[in-house]
Amino acid sequence: MNRPEKVIYTAKVHTTGGRVGSSRSDDGKLEVKLSRPGTSGEGTNPEQLFAAGWSACYQSAMELVARRMKLALPAGFAVDAEVDLGPTGDGFDVAVRLNVSLPGIAPDVAQRLIDVTHEVCPYSRATHGNIAVETKLV
Repeated sequence: MNRPEKVIYTAKVHTTGGRVGSSRSDDGKLEVKLSRPGTSGEGTNPEQLFAAGWSACYQSAMELVARRMKLALPAGFAVDAEVDLGPTGDGFDVAVRLNVSLPGIAPDVAQRLIDVTHEVCPYSRATHGNIAVETKLV
């Protein structure tokens, strides 16, 4: 089991009501209403939050990896995350696609950057071997 050598931050969020409830962080910076995916509820859903968290984390990990590779990232680089939710047997699973845009970087260099970032990103490491993940240069 992977565990940080040193904890530099702990996120604390209190949730009530499940997918039709709300979540609030202990510092008050996050306060969201929740709704089920695909419904007309006014809140977001856990899959959107997961996609936002992973894509932001992945992009920051990519900045670190690019510095290590002495590679300048283009101003318009972006990560679009897609999180699928669906039934599997008696439960549910998720699958993720990370679509990475690196305009102006040679495809072979961009792919190497994507591959190494996937080895560094905490979200990628946490889910490695547990869910289907596709990283794609777009």
